[in-house]
Amino acid sequence: MEYDKDLQSIQEARLVIEAAKKAQQKLAAMSQEQIDAIVKKMAEQVSEKAVDLAKMANEETGFGNVRDKTLKNKFASEVVWSSIKDMQTVGILKDDKDKQVMDVAVPMGVIAGLIPSTNPTSTTIYKALIAIKSGNAIVISPHPGAKKAILETVKILRQAASEAGAPCGIIGSLTILTAKGTEELMKHQDTAMILATGGEAMVRAAYSSGNPAIGVGPGNGPAFIERTANTEQAVADIIASKTFDNGVICASEQSIVVERTISQQVIAELKKNKAYFLSEDESRILAGFILRGNGTMNPKIVGKTANTIAEMAGIPVPSETTVLVSAQKTVSKENPYCKEKLCPILAFYIEENWLDACNRSIELLNVEGRGHTLCIHSQDPEVIKEFALHKPVSRMLINTPGALGGIGGTTNLAPALTLGCGAVGGSSTSDNITPLHLLNVRKAAYGVKSMESLRGPSEKVENINVSADISDNEVRQLIEAALKKLTEIS
Repeated sequence: MEYDKDLQSIQEARLVIEAAKKAQQKLAAMSQEQIDAIVKKMAEQVSEKAVDLAKMANEETGFGNVRDKTLKNKFASEVVWSSIKDMQTVGILKDDKDKQVMDVAVPMGVIAGLIPSTNPTSTTIYKALIAIKSGNAIVISPHPGAKKAILETVKILRQAASEAGAPCGIIGSLTILTAKGTEELMKHQDTAMILATGGEAMVRAAYSSGNPAIGVGPGNGPAFIERTANTEQAVADIIASKTFDNGVICASEQSIVVERTISQQVIAELKKNKAYFLSEDESRILAGFILRGNGTMNPKIVGKTANTIAEMAGIPVPSETTVLVSAQKTVSKENPYCKEKLCPILAFYIEENWLDACNRSIELLNVEGRGHTLCIHSQDPEVIKEFALHKPVSRMLINTPGALGGIGGTTNLAPALTLGCGAVGGSSTSDNITPLHLLNVRKAAYGVKSMESLRGPSEKVENINVSADISDNEVRQLIEAALKKLTEIS
């Protein structure tokens, strides 16, 4: 007898959520020290398996490379743990003696963690750590294309948590993967919060689930190289970022925008870094390969090297090519070079001055990527300030690689693999997500004023006697007199 997979998946989601809810109630009764011991053990154990998990993810998905995925796993475990280990997430967060208000941490409950195929193991590690640190349970919904790697990561995290004293069921996962099962997880009445990282359709589904959600939109970050920039360093940063794990991090650069006065210098630096500039014909050929017929990105190019992509498109390039660059003059939703390309492909724009570059960057973001990330390479603080004031992004990265700068690797932003895009990007927050985003805060406030003090000095309103036989006109006059008196008092 063959069972309906959708029904099995829905039933599994309900059972896993039920177990997670019971476990979370026990976790919520633990001390800060106990929870920290659990999270520390999880981070240590999964860090030791960083290479193995990177190999699994690379083999299963075909995205990126083992070296960079190992670094992402180390980042998600070691760097994230280092950034959150001293956070107060249990009990009294703040006690303001002057204002007589206390802030008390309240865990949300069961977190649904939706995991993408582009960063499967690192995102699973990161979401599990921040969920448990804030006293919550987490149920992972793996991307089908990275199921084995994600479930192995969950297994390691669950074992480590158990060894450190975590209640059974605190880290759950769906194993029978269907859209219906994930929908049940998102819509379940005991799901307190959804952490959605993945495609735009999935993020929209999370926000329409009826439960609170933190989702991220697509990245499409322009990188502006201004005339005062250290062009050698700027180009090196962009190439390093765009080739990191073959470009699958959404904060990585998608376009380069330069001022005409330094354009030839930048082109020379790009070529020195083994960037290949496509001819007009080659750009047209590759454009037809970047997008599918329905206008979405061709999954065949995601996380592949520049050489592999060029070979698939039938374009001969030198074997040492790092990125494919296409010179562009227009911006539109129909132009594939204007969109997020999770691979080593860059659009290249030349503008007359920084104001034109500013407008071009906004144009690109309006096509895709509003609220996400923008990079600027400049030594002019006034230009940097103008960009910061006017760009519709949540992260403006200055003189640093986009991929690792956006997630807090090369900047002092909170280390995170879920990057909020703010209201402009359709997200509920513009922050890099930390355990503090998975807490409610109960306010305990003492009374410091009496009701009488709020009323202010009282004044009597003179009594107005109205006889039963007065005319309507006299009533109106009495009412006007009373209103006048009240106005004078107030």
